[in-house]
Amino acid sequence: MRQIDLQENQRSVPYALSIYQRDALRRIESLVIERADVEDPETMYHITPGSVVGSLELDGLSVRIEPKIGVPQLLSLACYAADRVRLQPHDFSFHRDEALPDYLALALTRAARRAFSHGLLHGYLTREEAMYAVRGRIRFDEQARRRFGMPMPVEVRYDEFTDDITANQLVKAAVRQLGMMRLRSSEARSGLVWVAAVLENVSVVEFPAWNVPRVEFDRLNAHYKDVVALSRLFLQHFTNQLDRGAVRAPGFLVDMIKLFQEFVTAALREELGVAREQFGESRIATLDVPVTGQRGRVNLEPDLVWRQGSNVVFVGDVKYKRIDDQPVRNADLYQLLAYVTALDLPGGLLIYAKGEADAATYQVRNSGKLLEVDALDLSGSLECVLQRVRRLSLRVNALRINAYA
Repeated sequence: MRQIDLQENQRSVPYALSIYQRDALRRIESLVIERADVEDPETMYHITPGSVVGSLELDGLSVRIEPKIGVPQLLSLACYAADRVRLQPHDFSFHRDEALPDYLALALTRAARRAFSHGLLHGYLTREEAMYAVRGRIRFDEQARRRFGMPMPVEVRYDEFTDDITANQLVKAAVRQLGMMRLRSSEARSGLVWVAAVLENVSVVEFPAWNVPRVEFDRLNAHYKDVVALSRLFLQHFTNQLDRGAVRAPGFLVDMIKLFQEFVTAALREELGVAREQFGESRIATLDVPVTGQRGRVNLEPDLVWRQGSNVVFVGDVKYKRIDDQPVRNADLYQLLAYVTALDLPGGLLIYAKGEADAATYQVRNSGKLLEVDALDLSGSLECVLQRVRRLSLRVNALRINAYA
């Protein structure tokens, strides 16, 4: 299988692609395919990834898109955004340059070995079935409805202490689907085989990406937190088809725009000590005034809305754009101005992903509204990034206080 290595938001060297490969790649969100200015432009193409990173396999191609922030950092931010799990640097100390699925497989198997060293997690499951011996409680209503007075079999309900629980099912599902991909690391492949063997008696369950269940953790199952978080992360981003099934393409793809928004929202929510229902993406009042008998037509849905009771006390937006050498885009400021105007707030905040850029404040002429801009540096350890979020939270809280002034 031919390998194509790409970098997030960077134009590639020319690659030879068949028509089928070219058209299949065009179905991947945020990939731009352009003919190369070379001797044979009919088969040579430049590939420019957008914000989607990861790995994908299709029609003899293994496509790898590396994130700018690095694979270990991406996995750390993603696990924190999804489950508030704080993976440590030693979880990714593999000393090699692996593709994203390989890295994830290595991290998952390492986390599984730690979790399983305490023994497989068990729990009680309530089961209902017909048996030829009484176990648990007899379901008299079902016995009468289904058996018409026959004494056997007996409809019963009982609790079973088993390892066939959601946490283990999530790990097994992730391991099975990772095994569908062409992993480059032999260590990753052997590690997945070992995990699958340990979970041999656990049911095979297919979890759709949009409905991966959460697991509640306490002191009894806290040792499973890392392996479940990595499993849920993979299941949420695993794909096995493009264009509604027209092309089969197993892969693991992460949209950095969405990830950055989810991480900033989760980290600020944690730092500010507010509930999910109070802080996050939400639709607000329309920009235009409703006409009699009609609703407003210009809908607004900021990334960050802080509600206290029936009042909105803060509004902001998150932009995955690096502004090291670029001015803030006017369109972003116009968007934020629309939010604060619709909510009649004194100001709002734009948060960018950054290298090194200074914070700024823009005062709008004739209205006095303050449009504040800040940037979050994603480099360094997760704890370092969360420390920077703490500084951002102070700015958010100051804007909330100004809303009451």
